Amino acid sequence: MADESKMAAEIREAPAVVARQAEALRAPVADLAARLRARPPRVVVTCARGSSAHAATFGKHLIERTLGIPVAAASPVIATVYGRPLNLEGQLFLTVSQSGRSDDLIEQARSAKAGGALTVALVNAVDSPLAQACDVVLPMEAGPELSVAATKTFVASASALLTLAAAWSGERAMGEALGRLPERLERACGLDWSAALPALADAVNLVTIGRGPTLAIAREAALKLKETCNLHGEAFSGAEFMHGPVTLVGDDFPILMFVPNDAGAEGMGRLAASLRQKGADLFAAGLDDGGLPALPPDHADADAICLVQAFYGLAVRLAERRGIDVDQPRHLQKVTRTR
Repeated sequence: MADESKMAAEIREAPAVVARQAEALRAPVADLAARLRARPPRVVVTCARGSSAHAATFGKHLIERTLGIPVAAASPVIATVYGRPLNLEGQLFLTVSQSGRSDDLIEQARSAKAGGALTVALVNAVDSPLAQACDVVLPMEAGPELSVAATKTFVASASALLTLAAAWSGERAMGEALGRLPERLERACGLDWSAALPALADAVNLVTIGRGPTLAIAREAALKLKETCNLHGEAFSGAEFMHGPVTLVGDDFPILMFVPNDAGAEGMGRLAASLRQKGADLFAAGLDDGGLPALPPDHADADAICLVQAFYGLAVRLAERRGIDVDQPRHLQKVTRTR
């Protein structure tokens, strides 16, 4: 496809990335999981920026749900600007980054290691300074990502975290679902979400909503709409949206809802019905009457990754509809250096 954007091409690469990643992660994840079972941390601290931070949110859900260990996001500014180390003796510090070159993540990882943490870097660039700063390196195996907006590395990060959670918790169904994930991601690429295009093409603002494993997907979707479509999106959990933001609901304020196919689905279904009664222009993936198709249910956590794969296709088409080049988002570059 001569005219295909880099972003569109990389979205299509995601299924092969996940298939390839399984072998690359087998040994390091098995070793790390054994180490964590032998000396379980009382807390896991994550550190990431942008799409990687949303992947870390996905990891938070997986670890808390399967292992009951609380997961908190670090504020790198505490180390980089205020120079305050954290007492992380015996705890797990998990950082996620595509490039491994953001100065704040590197400094925070070094500080965490000095504070006694077991430091783990989930990175695409395994020769990066961040990887070198950590005790354990988990490779994303996504290959070069040329599109400024990350897609296949988000999918790779999420599937790697699913791999770690499955090995650490011993949840067999999760591990089996990983084996089916590449084929299901391929199928997700073919889902047609064009029903949302007319409403989103003229929108100025919108809301994305998720719950449980799909909260991270809602956050990633909101970011991608900003990056690729110049469309302001704000993400909420289904519960948090009712604590004030629900006043935004109207027919000129579209809502994208990502419904998990687990225990969170019932409440999201009630929320969808309530939002429609309030006049919301609602598009929901995961509901029979939601307007956006989803794959038949398999495993809720793996299925959440399939939802973002389908969403990415919508983002490319929406950017095109709005006259935006997804490969040249304004004011952005591939590697963002912050401190």
